[in-house]
Amino acid sequence: MSIMDIFRRLDAEKAAKTPAGKPEWLIVGLGNPGKKYELTRHNVGFIALETLAGVHNIPVKSLKFRSICGQGVIGGKSVLLMMPQTFMNLSGEAVLAAAQFYKIPNEKIIVLYDDISLPVGKLRARAKGSAGGHNGIKNIIQLTGSDVFPRIKIGVGAPPHPDYDVADWVLGTFGEDDKKVLTTAIDKAVSAVPILLNEGVEKTASSIN
Repeated sequence: MSIMDIFRRLDAEKAAKTPAGKPEWLIVGLGNPGKKYELTRHNVGFIALETLAGVHNIPVKSLKFRSICGQGVIGGKSVLLMMPQTFMNLSGEAVLAAAQFYKIPNEKIIVLYDDISLPVGKLRARAKGSAGGHNGIKNIIQLTGSDVFPRIKIGVGAPPHPDYDVADWVLGTFGEDDKKVLTTAIDKAVSAVPILLNEGVEKTASSIN
C-alpha cells in the first residue's frame, strides 16, 4: 500500500465519522444513465464521481433531484455528490434543483466532465467559461444563468478526422491503451477535488498539470 493509499483511507475514515450537515458544495459528475452508456467517453464524469465517492467512503445511492446522490465530507467540507439521471442534455435541470433547494451558489458547484478538445487523460481546471460545445455544460449555464462555476475537464480525445460524427465519438468506448491513461487521469482528478474545495482553482490547476 502506497503512502497516498494510506492518506486516502484515513481521510475516508475521518469523513465517515464526521456528520455531513447541510451540504455547502455540489459536486456533479456528468454522463448518461443506463448500461449502454457506462463506459463511453461521455460518461467520464460519472466514472470520476463514482471514484471520488469510493475514495471518500460516500455511498451514492439516494434518488433525488432527478439524480443519484450521496452526501458526505471531503476535505472538511460538507458535499452532495450528484450523477444526474436526466440524460446529458438536461443535466442543468438536476443541478438547478439541488442548488436551489440547498441555496448553493454557482461558485460552489463543481462539475466533472469529458472534453474532446483535450488529449486522452489531459486535465484542466477552470473557474468559469463557455460550454465549448458540451451539451451538459451548456444546459447548466442556461438554467443557472451563469458560466461561473468551477470545473475539472477530463480529456477524452478528439474524433480521428473532421468528418467523424461527434455524437458517435462521445458515445463510443475507449481502447485498452486509453483506459490505462484515463485511469491515472481520473485518480489525479479525484485527488484534486479537496484542493479545489479548500484552495481554489489556481492551486488545483497547478496540482493536475
